Formats: sequence, structure tokens, C-alpha cells
Amino acid sequence: MSKEIKSDGDGSNIRIGIVVAEYNEFITFKLLEGAEQTLLGNGVSENDICVSYVPGSFEIPVVANKMASSGKYDAIICLGAVIKGETDHYDYVSEGAAHGIARIALDTGVPVMFGVLTTHNVEQAIDRCGGSKGNEGSACALAAIQTVNVLKQN
Repeated sequence: MSKEIKSDGDGSNIRIGIVVAEYNEFITFKLLEGAEQTLLGNGVSENDICVSYVPGSFEIPVVANKMASSGKYDAIICLGAVIKGETDHYDYVSEGAAHGIARIALDTGVPVMFGVLTTHNVEQAIDRCGGSKGNEGSACALAAIQTVNVLKQN
């Protein structure tokens, strides 16, 4: 019989790095607020949260990689907002961020949460940073805590 491993929302003694893009800050700073509130509400100490700011979502992976490789953090939360425009720039930025973030998690073994919104318009982004669809930053924070707790059990 296999052992069942349940994750929980106990964030005590968990150290979290957050990388947040300043581009589209009217969205990303709401994602950050949601993440911080959820972390604190689930027992993560304010002293165990480190926030780093980068210019845009394309720059998130390099800082997230540095954080994940440092051994200082149990999980990294990546927050950004890429909103589709009239050019292909959206595709390059969103794909670069997604591939980079995924690679960091696999290469380092540190959970790296993908909280980069990739939406077709501003309204969709607003819906996902505290609007009708919730707050993706908050969801990433809870997923980070739960994933760290699962890893600690293995």
C-alpha cells in the first residue's frame, strides 16, 4: 500500500523568495499583495519573505534562478503580467518566462511557482489579480507552502 502524502497550509519555518516584475505594476503589485497576505496568513514569518523586483517578466528567470540556487529559500514565487498587444512581443516574453521558470524548478529542485499572468487584455489581468477570478499571487503562495511541505515529507 502506498503512503499518502497530504500537503497543508502550515508555512512556519518556510523561507520564500518572491520575484516580481515592475512592468504592469498596477497588476503585479496586486499579485504581490495577495501573495504576501496569503504567506503571512499561513504562518510564514515576515522575516522569511524576500522580495526582489525586476523590470519585466522576461527578467524574472535570471533572478529566480539566483534565488533558487542560493540555498536560502524553500520556494520561489514568480509574479508578472504579460498582456497581449499588437505584435509578437507577447509570445516571446511569455514563452521565455514560462520556459525559464520551469527549467529553474527542474534544475534546482526548488519549487518555483509560475504566477506570471499571460492574458489577452487588461480586463483579464485585473480579474486574476484580485478580481472575479481571484488572485493568482495568493494561489501561488499557497501552492508554494503546500509543495514545500510535501517535499519535506519525502
